[in-house]
Amino acid sequence: MSTTFKQKLGQGKPIFGPLITLPSAETAEVIAGAGFDWLFIDCEHGNIDVAGVQSILQTVGNKCHCIARTPLNDEIWIKRLLDTGVEGIIVPQVNSAEEVRRAVSYCKYPPAGKRSVGLARAHGYGAVFKEYVERANKDIAVIIQVEHVEGVRNVGSIVNEPGVDCIFVGPYDLSASLGMTGQVQSPVVQEAIHTVVKACKDKGMPMGIFGVNAEAVLPWIEKGFTLIASSTDTLMLGSAAGKMLKHLRGQKS
Repeated sequence: MSTTFKQKLGQGKPIFGPLITLPSAETAEVIAGAGFDWLFIDCEHGNIDVAGVQSILQTVGNKCHCIARTPLNDEIWIKRLLDTGVEGIIVPQVNSAEEVRRAVSYCKYPPAGKRSVGLARAHGYGAVFKEYVERANKDIAVIIQVEHVEGVRNVGSIVNEPGVDCIFVGPYDLSASLGMTGQVQSPVVQEAIHTVVKACKDKGMPMGIFGVNAEAVLPWIEKGFTLIASSTDTLMLGSAAGKMLKHLRGQKS
């Protein structure tokens, strides 16, 4: 792929990808082959470890861009995920400017940050070490999740921190933090999301969001969201299986 994920993110056009939650490189490969722009590899809720992320990257190859969500804003997790060769990190539950600074520092090599230096897959196991280190700080996307009422309150300072490439809204965790777990269409939850939207638009910051299906995310595309995570591997598998079975049994889908 001649265009990096971060470059695509900066083009302002919608890019589509599902959450990968299963520790199966083959499943990710099949989904990538459908033509998605990116894969959201989930190490926070999905049962995927660092070795699983690397296996997915090795199998998917150049079919699409691969981004990993770390389980938490942690230096060790972030550096190990970056060393697999992912093109960006999604950091969950970021609620303050200070937490943003920590996340960015973990993703950047000195002097811009504190990412430690190793020889791993991202560096061609040493063969392209110099080339990778020279471009990593520029090419790696740092995506900050605002998915808690506290993050919404501080979104103005969050979007103004240097090194942030995108704000990603987690509507389900946000609804839970507002005492309305799963009620993402609640006016209170929607108002909180629109607070994030306004802050991002004022800054010119790219925005991302998750929805369980296409119908859930299409309205947000109209509102300017471009990093679109629609559905999960498990939801798509279950939906396709269910539709086939209904068809076989002569039921209407």
